[in-house]
Amino acid sequence: MNEHFTRAAASAGPATAASPSAGNDAVTPLMAQYLEIKAQNDGYLLFYRMGDFYELFFDDAARAAAALDIALTKRGKHLGEDIPMCGVPVHAAEQYLEKLIRKGFRVAVCEQVEDPAEAKKRGSKAVVRRDVVRLVTPGTLTEDSLLEARSANILAALGRAGGQWALASADMSTGEFRVGTVGADGPGTELARLSPRELLTPDSLFADPEIAPQLSAPGVALTPLPAAKFDSGAGGRALCALYGVATLDAFGAFTRAELSAAGALVGYLELTQKGKLPALQRLVRQASNSFMAIDAATRRNLELSQTLSGSRAGSLLGTIDCTVTAAGARELGARLAAPLTDPGTIVRRQDAVACLVGADDLRARLRESLRHAPDLARALGRLSVGRGGPRDLGALRDGIQSARALRDLLGDLDDPLAQSPGELREIAAHLRDGVAAVSSLSDALSHLLAAELPLLVRDGGFIAARAHAPLDEVRALRDESRRVIASLERRYREQSAVAALRIKHNGVLGYFIEVTPQHADKLQTGENRALFHHRQTIGSAVRFSTDELASLASRIAEAADQALAIERMLFEEMSAAALAAAEPLGRIADALARLDVAAALAELAVKRRYVRPVLSPMTAICRAMGQKTG
Repeated sequence: MNEHFTRAAASAGPATAASPSAGNDAVTPLMAQYLEIKAQNDGYLLFYRMGDFYELFFDDAARAAAALDIALTKRGKHLGEDIPMCGVPVHAAEQYLEKLIRKGFRVAVCEQVEDPAEAKKRGSKAVVRRDVVRLVTPGTLTEDSLLEARSANILAALGRAGGQWALASADMSTGEFRVGTVGADGPGTELARLSPRELLTPDSLFADPEIAPQLSAPGVALTPLPAAKFDSGAGGRALCALYGVATLDAFGAFTRAELSAAGALVGYLELTQKGKLPALQRLVRQASNSFMAIDAATRRNLELSQTLSGSRAGSLLGTIDCTVTAAGARELGARLAAPLTDPGTIVRRQDAVACLVGADDLRARLRESLRHAPDLARALGRLSVGRGGPRDLGALRDGIQSARALRDLLGDLDDPLAQSPGELREIAAHLRDGVAAVSSLSDALSHLLAAELPLLVRDGGFIAARAHAPLDEVRALRDESRRVIASLERRYREQSAVAALRIKHNGVLGYFIEVTPQHADKLQTGENRALFHHRQTIGSAVRFSTDELASLASRIAEAADQALAIERMLFEEMSAAALAAAEPLGRIADALARLDVAAALAELAVKRRYVRPVLSPMTAICRAMGQKTG
């Protein structure tokens, strides 16, 4: 890649607002490209791909080097001054991204979007085309290394229309997507319940003395956006485009404020993922009165999910969490954060726990099967935005197998389920229907995927042997080239009657046939003359080739690339099939999480001898209290 710095350009850091045109006569093509991309992504640290490194320059470099504790170097000059520079290796980029995101930075990832060979065709000084492929923010993470497995990673958006507030929330890593209106006391209570990692708001809200104080909370990154991004009409159109429908009538009746919030959230995801939207589930409208309203101060003092010191250990969640899956832990956390107010739904959940309290052996078997269930939702989330790998497909394969086993175990409860209004019956139905809907995907994944899977597609080796004949063929050339060459060598010895014939290889000629000078004539007379082509004569040997050997050598040289290309193709096909089955996979993931919570609470009740509370109407409680006080 013919890219280098001879002279540098104007500073691109947020603190220096020099434009790409400033000092243009001193700007190298590479730096001109950098400055243009940086200007389009102000406010983000620009990870600029150069070969095997992401490089940062100017103020970005100084800030990143201090945050990451890495060396700050220099490269080239700008107006006679050294250009600060630092870099991180591409293969280790995730660990650096994690540190930056946790320290409050946002990162624009800029990749090479052109083969260097294509750039050279435009001239020796042509720069490889680059573009930002992703904006990494606290609320748009999908990688396991950047997420807490047992906690949700919520992106929220606060919208307003017609004097009404609404809050939309999505967990991009799992696809969950909800919206609801905000009560008269303002968004503070709802934000405390959701505890989002990132909150999108109209930039005008920071001037509102009533609302602005409610927006700031520990651990929440505030992202102000232009008010136009919260237009309710545009929001409705964005949602229709997301789901491929002409109207949202089938989804329910959304208020203008809800369309404003949900539309802004979808638009932000499209911006940060550069058009590659995650597989968001069907938008669910939640009524604000369906949960108990708990303000931030009360929630903090109750220590529902963390203690006053900020620790999970010692909180209510940390004390009662017996779940065995990450998805179950997130579901339990969400339930504690939003206590139900509907007695019917509460009773259904109690029935599920009660059913498993009385079935010790079944509960133990369910929990053991759940331990082996991977995080389906997050694996699907990574695949949906093109950041998945073979292990994510393996998670889908193993998750479906776990769901099938759990479905069969719940079959033992057919009679109790028929009599029970609890949610176990619904969970069993979701598992049964979901597994049936993804049977063909399950078969394909089980057939194609190897038992041990690499993290990255580029590592190859994730397609099982004998699962795909064309791949087996090129792998045989790659992995068994010595056997193939040895077999050809034996045949040529027999055909030429030269027992000392050898097939050898070097970096100049590649594969060639070598005989001693006294045997060379045998390869140049009779039928052999048409088969063997002279290539080189040296003092101790004469070297030949054949059309078959030349073809084989070419195929061996290309076999590794061909094998990886075939695996990439199969990966894309399996990923596409998985995304086409996103809805039933989502139902399975939800059912597994809910089953884990029910079984965990049953285990907790048995171990600690908890008794099921009996719900009474509020009026009855008031009457009883009145009788006692009277």
